[in-house]
Amino acid sequence: MSMSPRWLYLHGFASGPESAKGVALARHYARKGIHLERLNLRQPSLEHLSLSAMMRTVREAVGGERDRAVVFGSSLGGLTACRVAEEDARVCALVLLAPALRASEQMRRNVGEEGLRQWRESGWWGTRDYAEKRETRVHFDFIRDLDAIEARSDGWPDVRVPTLLIHGRQDTTTDIRYSREWVRGKSHVRFVEVEDGHELVASLDRIAAEADDFLKPFLGGLAGQ
Repeated sequence: MSMSPRWLYLHGFASGPESAKGVALARHYARKGIHLERLNLRQPSLEHLSLSAMMRTVREAVGGERDRAVVFGSSLGGLTACRVAEEDARVCALVLLAPALRASEQMRRNVGEEGLRQWRESGWWGTRDYAEKRETRVHFDFIRDLDAIEARSDGWPDVRVPTLLIHGRQDTTTDIRYSREWVRGKSHVRFVEVEDGHELVASLDRIAAEADDFLKPFLGGLAGQ
């Protein structure tokens, strides 16, 4: 008996399971009888955030060795989805929203050389916790772990599964040029550029429509359930 894949949503950096996109997409798929599980990727905590721990959380959520998953990922969640998909054959499709490709490089650009030096020396970097709406901090071990993972496959995730990537041209957090470069020559990736910023809140209807169309093979199997 073939089993339907699990559907997982991975939020971005300093966000959480209640993010606007995650909640909107979960509602959208609930109307189709699909449970889009919004994972908590603040692992092991936001202060001690670790991409390795985030990836472990996703692998555990996929289930057993015979389970499969369709994975949505936003920003750092998008990078997490890619890094899991490149080494875990249970991931059968990805929907990436402004993914943080080459995140180590992008973090360095966003923080700046002086900011990075202070982060390394003090061990901490102050940032906004968007989920809990308060100021917080993240340990420099996040960068060390990120660097180690990003060193794989020349810094670009080696994803072979069908992938939909949606990115806003006005994104100032994760630069669209990284997505443009990554998709080049990849026939299994559908790339959609929208007139929007990093949060993609103005593009929620477009995201849902594109995802529905792209994920038809997985939606079709649910018709009789």
